Amino acid sequence: MTQTVAVLGTGKIGEALLSGMIRGGWTPADLLVTARRPERAEELRSRYGVTPVTNAEAAKGADTLILTVKPQDMGSLLDELAPHVPADRLVISGAAGITTAFIEERLTEGTPVVRVMTNTPALVDEAMSVISAGTHATAAHLTHAEEIFGAVGKTLRVPENQQDACTALSGSGPAYFFYLVEAMTDAGILLGLPRDKAHDLIVQSAIGAATMLRDSGEHPVKLRENVTSPAGTTINAIRELENHGVRAALIAALEAARDRSRELASGTKD
Repeated sequence: MTQTVAVLGTGKIGEALLSGMIRGGWTPADLLVTARRPERAEELRSRYGVTPVTNAEAAKGADTLILTVKPQDMGSLLDELAPHVPADRLVISGAAGITTAFIEERLTEGTPVVRVMTNTPALVDEAMSVISAGTHATAAHLTHAEEIFGAVGKTLRVPENQQDACTALSGSGPAYFFYLVEAMTDAGILLGLPRDKAHDLIVQSAIGAATMLRDSGEHPVKLRENVTSPAGTTINAIRELENHGVRAALIAALEAARDRSRELASGTKD
């Protein structure tokens, strides 16, 4: 039987997911979308052939609801959806820091909820999506979520109590690499290279290094040692990174991101 999927919240991640699902074989006729602005709804209809609906219509008409709104908007969205969501609907949340319990408490008792943390490489089908089951979600529900998010990259199942750590490493992870590329590009300019050449050198090096990590199966220490000759240029650079506490700073940064994810979940800070 054909499953109808509704994407509620069609910002960058929501649209990336929508686009990936269509490329992955979903029929546009089986996809519903919601958008705050009529012109945005028409844009999505024109671009993908999907059907724009209201939130209430999505809740009534779709077998699976994917909520990709911002965390601060989740409460009001659930209040709007609650009267229309029967207990057999699968609800998938992609909002950072929002627990399955938060959603389950606001919907019909027994509603299956799956929590997913994806990241912006979904825009290029290279996302890392981390999937956790709520109280009523079954293995079949998790498999369905994997099929959806697998259209835009890799998926990984984890217990929900690991989601905050995964948010710190993977959800926010692309930003750390962009930050590193930005800093290394600035260094290239300081060393006398034009910005565009420095950028190309760093980006291709990053792509090559990531591909080696993914495909070789080697530990990153081993790969780094392969580039680090005695008394060479690389070891001098590594020494400076260690002297400036870069490793410790990265660990502290990820702890801070994990803690903020916990705060979002508990509602202790806006």
